[in-house]
Amino acid sequence: MDEPNPPVVVICGGSAGVGRATAHRFAAAGYRVGLLARGAQALADTEDELQQRGTRTLGIGVDVADAAAVLEAARRIEHELGPVQVWINCAMTTVFSPVRQLSAEEIQRVTSVTYLGTVHGTMAALALMEPRDRGVIIQVGSALAYRAIPLQAAYCGAKFAVRGFTDSLRCELLHARSGIRVCMVQLPAINTPQFDWARNKLDKRPQPVPPIHDPDVAARAILSVVRRTPRELWLGAASVKAIVGTCLMPGLLDRLLARRACTGQMTREDDDGQRPDRGFIF
Repeated sequence: MDEPNPPVVVICGGSAGVGRATAHRFAAAGYRVGLLARGAQALADTEDELQQRGTRTLGIGVDVADAAAVLEAARRIEHELGPVQVWINCAMTTVFSPVRQLSAEEIQRVTSVTYLGTVHGTMAALALMEPRDRGVIIQVGSALAYRAIPLQAAYCGAKFAVRGFTDSLRCELLHARSGIRVCMVQLPAINTPQFDWARNKLDKRPQPVPPIHDPDVAARAILSVVRRTPRELWLGAASVKAIVGTCLMPGLLDRLLARRACTGQMTREDDDGQRPDRGFIF
């Protein structure tokens, strides 16, 4: 009897940070991996890493802000790798800046990639999964989808929008008694390359609000929700405290964040030149 084909996962934003770590985790779990990303070199590097470990991989350069391009890429992956069982929306961009210094174009770009990119990926996944009435769609979110922080208004707004979109979709799938499952994984601060390449209008190099976690922590959590898919997964104590805290005492958190989150997102070097991993309020 022929062996069943390995399962297929598509990762939007799979060439760096959490997306890249997630690609490696799914490859180790036996998946064929489709990668969608803009950066040609990082995409090629990730594809090569996975292929060297024996994983059948297809990387496609695409801007997730282009809905038609995402759908075309999704159909190509399914044609070349097989039926897509898992779709992960992880693409993002941000601008570190006070609101008064943001341009309309910068806000539009963050929204187009971080929010609409998730929408476009989700719609492409639905187009593939609905005829089979099965599959898992994972939205890589953040505690910032509940608790916005200063200096990242465009990004926080996009993540709030992703949560609203996902909640609506989940209700529709439940109403239709669909076999497609949706989960949003809310991450804590992760040490990813975005702090090197994202547009920065601050006086110092930006950093995640400590405590800071390795991308593989997120990758393991994302893989874990495939088999048993919760409504949401809040990863880490910091995320839980941020989400619950903003539900119970949003005004107090506003004042605490106003005092501490601006400097908390700027690199401070110790005497040895290393970034300190200091705790924050969450």
